[in-house]
Amino acid sequence: MSFKTSIVLCTYNEANYIENTIKELENNIENLEIVVVDDFSTDGTVEILKKLNNKEKYKIIFRKKSRSLASAFARGMVETTGDYVGWIDTNMSELAPKFVHCIKELESNTDLVLLSRYINGGGDERVLLRALASKYFNKLCRIIFNVKTKDLTSSIFLMKRTILDEVTILGYGHGEFFLEFLYNVHKKGYIVSEIPYVQKKDKDVANSKSAPNLFKFFYHGFMYFLRILVTILRRKN
Repeated sequence: MSFKTSIVLCTYNEANYIENTIKELENNIENLEIVVVDDFSTDGTVEILKKLNNKEKYKIIFRKKSRSLASAFARGMVETTGDYVGWIDTNMSELAPKFVHCIKELESNTDLVLLSRYINGGGDERVLLRALASKYFNKLCRIIFNVKTKDLTSSIFLMKRTILDEVTILGYGHGEFFLEFLYNVHKKGYIVSEIPYVQKKDKDVANSKSAPNLFKFFYHGFMYFLRILVTILRRKN
């Protein structure tokens, strides 16, 4: 039997996407476990998730008092039982076939496979401000952290479970938590490889959780820079 693969989905009002994403994951990954952490959705996501009654295949965690991508991610990782564990954004179902390539990479001499926008074949089709900010922020991160990985903020990945034995997930904040996690994976000497993907335009800009407006865009940008500083300080201790 093939290695078991666990994929974590973090949901908050994802009723428009959750069913299709689960379907695509099931169509592309053998021996699959799906762990969903829902942060008190109010749009019907909860009702959809409650229909997934196969306890051997799905683990559903409903959180009523927490609402944080980082802590939801950390909780989901704790609940996984797979030999390979990973994460995908719930509204990116089109990327599910990429996990087939990730599994092949893990079967060779790789510990973590990251979907990357900044290697040959990758790209970013979001609005120009977000695309440019992400591109040059990642270049800055590579210089500061002195790593070869080109897309440190992708966060769509699959890795060997053994990484969790040595690298702690600091589950606070928004997407910036993955930046520090990935740096620590490098620091521990694990092998990280990248395969290309193209980030499509936001499907629902008005309800985007990461940058629905300029204030949130610059706020999250500031938090990313702050996380770099915190990571550097922790590295020196």
